[in-house]
Amino acid sequence: MQVTETLNEGLKRAYTITLTAAELDAKVMEKLVEAQPEIEMKGFRKGKVPMAMLKKQHAPRLMGDAMQDAIDGAMKGHFEATGDRPAMQPDVKMQGGESWAEGQDVVVEMTYEALPPIPDFDSSKVKLDRLSVKAEDAAVGEALKNLATSSQSFEDRKKGSKAKDGDQIVIDFKGSVDGELFDGGTAEDYPLVLGSNSFIPGFEGQLVGAKAGDEVTVNVDFPAEYGAKNLAGKAAVFACTVKAVKGPKEAEIDDELAKKYGAEDLAALKGQIAERLETEYKGAARAVMKRSLLDQLDAMVKFDLPASLVDAEAAQIAHQLWHEENPEVHDHNHGSVETTEEHKTLAIRRVRLGLLLAEIGRKAEVTVTDAEMTQAVLAQARQYPGQERAYFDFVQKNPQMQQQLRAPIFEDKVVDFIVAGAEVTDKVVSKENLQKAIEALDEM
Repeated sequence: MQVTETLNEGLKRAYTITLTAAELDAKVMEKLVEAQPEIEMKGFRKGKVPMAMLKKQHAPRLMGDAMQDAIDGAMKGHFEATGDRPAMQPDVKMQGGESWAEGQDVVVEMTYEALPPIPDFDSSKVKLDRLSVKAEDAAVGEALKNLATSSQSFEDRKKGSKAKDGDQIVIDFKGSVDGELFDGGTAEDYPLVLGSNSFIPGFEGQLVGAKAGDEVTVNVDFPAEYGAKNLAGKAAVFACTVKAVKGPKEAEIDDELAKKYGAEDLAALKGQIAERLETEYKGAARAVMKRSLLDQLDAMVKFDLPASLVDAEAAQIAHQLWHEENPEVHDHNHGSVETTEEHKTLAIRRVRLGLLLAEIGRKAEVTVTDAEMTQAVLAQARQYPGQERAYFDFVQKNPQMQQQLRAPIFEDKVVDFIVAGAEVTDKVVSKENLQKAIEALDEM
């Protein structure tokens, strides 16, 4: 087996791998010897078929496997000897292709981009602010008020009162399209909060001003993207009878409200809210500190990047942003999406930081434990109520999904490792200042 370098330019590498006909024949014989004990043939006992007959009958079938094993072995030996790590799967092509015939040498061309050498990094040069926010009484009070609002009840308004946004009306209705009633378009004693946007656009607004006892005809158009195809884009008429108009009444902020949310009393609920708020603040503060860290890393550490990785990342960014701008398209049958300089600039940053964090983590022997992976899978599985077991099994059989879950855990652990060696200043700030710092992230 001979490996010859044909290109070494920047991170680009190219080699020819020559497997002589004699070497290939030896590989085939090796496979025949391995298989011989299990092969049966008419007229011979199992494992006693002569090698010449085995070769004649099975060699052509084993030729491809032997060739692949030999080339894979050569590539593995090459990477072990050179220390190269390919940025992406090497491109391997056989010279001659279909014109190759048995008895000829096999010559394979292998091209790839090597991962770059990454310079050492001194985390002590990083300067970070670790923000913290205390849950103030005003924030806790605001959260309590929101809970009271969401727990509101409704009571009958004065006879003859006209319904307004925020009121609950109780209605009977019958919906029809082209004069025919349709499935799901009829209900009795339905409680509808005006302004909740829970019905078809335009429906609730036509009931504002109605009084108990009124008969109201509501004319609306079903949205073009409506789930029921037989109704999508159609004009509909709803005959509505208003049976009651009720005004909202917020729940009292007291021990009874606390018990509704699983707390012993109001004091305990306030404590739970404060703890939840501070957890949210902590997560937001970490996002601010992490962005500052990544910005500093991006500025401090420079090295060549594999063009193939940058191009792939830029294409992924362009594709993702296109879907964000076209949320109505859920498949990928939309043609190619052109990448821009803005996409490429962002891709360069992501690839550089990804390679740097991976290298820092490798040198620091950062690992993701089985327990951490299990917690991540369980957290995701909770998003599919009733299908948790199926999701868990899906992840177990899907290495790509496992990697998607493992990557952010690994990154966070590397970030923690760097922060531990950085110069960190703890700062207590107001909720408003933390919010400004978060908003500044979105503007970058």
